[in-house]
Amino acid sequence: MSKSLTYADAGVDIDKADQLVQSIKKIAKQTRRAGVMGEIGGFGGLFSLNVGDMESPVLVSSTDGVGTKLKIAFLMDKHDTVGIDLVAMCVNDVAVQGAKPLFFLDYLSMGKLSDRTVTDIVAGIGTGCKAAKCALIGGETAEMPGFYKDSEYDLAGFAVGLVDNSKIVDGSEIRPGHQIIGVASSGLHSNGFSLVRKICFEVLKLKVQDKVEELGQTLGEALITPTRIYSETIQALIRDLPIQGLAHITGGGIMDNILRIIPQACSLVIRRGAWDIPPIFGFLQEAGKVAEAEMMRTFNNGIGLVVVVDEKAAQDVLMRLNGMGEKSWVIGEIVEGRAGEPRIAFV
Repeated sequence: MSKSLTYADAGVDIDKADQLVQSIKKIAKQTRRAGVMGEIGGFGGLFSLNVGDMESPVLVSSTDGVGTKLKIAFLMDKHDTVGIDLVAMCVNDVAVQGAKPLFFLDYLSMGKLSDRTVTDIVAGIGTGCKAAKCALIGGETAEMPGFYKDSEYDLAGFAVGLVDNSKIVDGSEIRPGHQIIGVASSGLHSNGFSLVRKICFEVLKLKVQDKVEELGQTLGEALITPTRIYSETIQALIRDLPIQGLAHITGGGIMDNILRIIPQACSLVIRRGAWDIPPIFGFLQEAGKVAEAEMMRTFNNGIGLVVVVDEKAAQDVLMRLNGMGEKSWVIGEIVEGRAGEPRIAFV
């Protein structure tokens, strides 16, 4: 008589998944905030919107992943920072519209569940949620044998925030003469890694453990540095200062992301040399012979967040940012747009 097959025989261990949920619950409890109802383990995460005094509350949502930066985590067998990247990519997008992040959910799929790997990933998500002051209220961990290599996985995240309709930051009040303030990134963040990997591993034939003199650390350490979370910084700015626009600098770099919030009648001028560019960008540009325009539309080049303010408020905003430990600079200004001319110029 043939053996009676089980799900485990097909590569899916339900018992192990159930055990991991208990570990995830402990991490989620550390991110708990006002509004959270119940615990992880139900069919959906519950969150009460009775968390603030708003005349016309608006929910703001965002979803994203970590992209091929995950390949660096696989090569290094280091999984405790990509969860921070995941949270950052979602909550920063919510925050630049003026919303305070409320809660976060994640989706983790892998070929074979590993207790250590899953725990490290979710611990990173917990770290990111605590930094953003949002709650991890649910998620999904899927074991998919034959779909991924046993040592590989994919991540997706979902964030929801809340803002009063009258306080949404949408760039509609941006005018010529307004100043563009750039806030420092922590490095590459989570964009452009397909090009990064081509340069580092195919052109230079380096390994993640190789020490790179120009970077002062190993290649892997430089590449896996987690994305900076700006949500609390943004909340402090919009609470006390007049902010006309905010842009999270992700895929598309400075060139594309600032234009997303600038009115069609306006253009912008960015001043070269106005900010400190971390060594990783010069290293990649030189090694890959990457043109400046390509660098600017692929990477953040040291600017992870852009703040647009009236000229009269620029120094106050800079002082507040620097006081919060955020390196920042005036990197350009808004100008009147002209038909037939590019909407962004680097001078």
